[in-house]
Amino acid sequence: MKRTSSESETEKPSTSVASGRPDEVHTSKMAHEKATKRVGKRPGRKPSKIDVKAKLERSRQSARECRARKKLRYQYLEELVSRREKTVFSLREELERYRRWCQNVDDGFVPDDLREKIVVSDSPVNSKSSPAAVRIKDET
Repeated sequence: MKRTSSESETEKPSTSVASGRPDEVHTSKMAHEKATKRVGKRPGRKPSKIDVKAKLERSRQSARECRARKKLRYQYLEELVSRREKTVFSLREELERYRRWCQNVDDGFVPDDLREKIVVSDSPVNSKSSPAAVRIKDET
């Protein structure tokens, strides 16, 4: 189908608002609204300088409190570590003492501190005594 020159002229989109076409008027209004409206701003009370200063002071106070909490947390952890290190040290000493006792017993010698420990464990409070402890006791 061949178009005439008069038909092609009427189908051309018009750029003027005065033509009265509803879609053109609507687009023009939207473009005008976008140009005047600030993007990202909400309507309402504008923040004052006092609010900014108060907000800055609250932020500083919060940072101070955060640093204080952090310091206390690290002090607590350091104390905890030092207590655990002392416990580990005392347990290592105890383990070494038991190793010496075992070595001495293997060599046929019963140290005095081991005898005291055995006597304390054989007291009436502990009615159950091991046969090894009884043998060591009898040997003396």
